[in-house]
Amino acid sequence: MKVSPLRVVGPGIRLASGADGRTAAQHDDDRTLAARESLAEEARADEAVADEARADTELAAAFVRGDELALAAVHRRWSALVFTLASRALGDRDEAEDVTQQVFLAAWRGRHGYRPERGSLAGWLVGITRRKIADALSARTRRRDLYDKAAARQAPAADGRVPAEADAVLDRVLVAHELATLPAPQRRVLCLAFYDDLTQVQIAERTGLALGTVKSHTRRGLHRLRRSLTTT
Repeated sequence: MKVSPLRVVGPGIRLASGADGRTAAQHDDDRTLAARESLAEEARADEAVADEARADTELAAAFVRGDELALAAVHRRWSALVFTLASRALGDRDEAEDVTQQVFLAAWRGRHGYRPERGSLAGWLVGITRRKIADALSARTRRRDLYDKAAARQAPAADGRVPAEADAVLDRVLVAHELATLPAPQRRVLCLAFYDDLTQVQIAERTGLALGTVKSHTRRGLHRLRRSLTTT
């Protein structure tokens, strides 16, 4: 059996040392130091979590007060999460981007309904996201039903193709449906353009809107129509 060497530290006193030449007391000191460092690291981690929680609380309070800088900060922090949830559920990047925009718009408009005692701001945003995803899926189903109903109005030709007039009926039904989903200013401008065949100048004169506003409503409305109809 190997016996640890002894080291003389004083008259008649000998302390055992390990193979590395260090005493048991020195090893105990090392373990104590390591334990203290571990506790200090845990304390720093807890402090970081507490700081983040305080920052989230302050950000949520500023958001509810209507601070636009807080809105920008909230969007930067959680827009990726919202987009990821929408993209996975819908399987369409354009629809996911639209849902993301709707979520933050709804959150901003309904910010006074947020109650911090019921959960975090992130959790509240996730709840809005789920509702907007459900709305998008329902709209997708409605568009598909409209397509089926419009196609059923026309008997297929002998070769199985739907006649051209059925396509025209479908187009009218789908466009009318999507127009109804637009914000009122965009819907009014596009209806005057589509159904009354008015120019943008004439629309401005009839509505009393500035020409630039008419152009803006037209551009945004057409963009939303195009995006909705191409996903049908």
